Amino acid sequence: MDRSSPVPLYFQLSQQLESAIEKGRLAPGSLLGNEIELAGRLGLSRPTVRQAIQSLVDKGLLVRRRGVGTQVVHSQVKRPLELSSLYDDLEAAGQRPATRVLLNTTEPATAEVAAALGIAEGTEVVVIERLRLAHGEPMAHLSNRLPAGLLKLDSAELEDTGLYRLMRAAGITLHSARQAVGARAATADEGKQLGEPEGAPLLTMERTTFDDTGRAVEFGSHTYRASRYAFEFQLLVRP
Repeated sequence: MDRSSPVPLYFQLSQQLESAIEKGRLAPGSLLGNEIELAGRLGLSRPTVRQAIQSLVDKGLLVRRRGVGTQVVHSQVKRPLELSSLYDDLEAAGQRPATRVLLNTTEPATAEVAAALGIAEGTEVVVIERLRLAHGEPMAHLSNRLPAGLLKLDSAELEDTGLYRLMRAAGITLHSARQAVGARAATADEGKQLGEPEGAPLLTMERTTFDDTGRAVEFGSHTYRASRYAFEFQLLVRP
């Protein structure tokens, strides 16, 4: 703690605890101990510790349980809006990503997929559906369509790493993307899959990715748990 800083001590403590949760040093289920123990160990007053903990309770990162103490619930992943994969972002945040491949097949392109990829409707495309987890908890359902013949995608490899890494390893240079972000309520099946109640808010994202030649190489339609996930924007003033 920097006691000479104008930043309040409770806020410094809450930021340090939040960082530890986001990077996995404080895993879901971890106990923080009681306020008296924490205050003594950190050399802070009990009200300062209480205020720091309450701010994280209000964010949904901690929960107070009678007879148990203050416990880590989960962290919320904040993903910058840039051309990166969820796998890489989770790994960079220390979230221990894991993947469960639900589907890896081919099918005729629908009108929506064909328009996104710039191909004729009915053309065969590769279909990949995955459940992405962090610290063993579901985070997102990922559905991707790729032009057939673009690259060979083995389910075992998809469970070991991210799709964009496999594309780059195959010599595909990802250059740009067109993306739309939205939100809606979870269906019963989506809630069961993602560990949320039916009607819980989900973030949605559709992205068409292009290589350095301007060719569309991927169309993704993804859903994320709003309780665990947020998009971050950096806004600049237009000159």
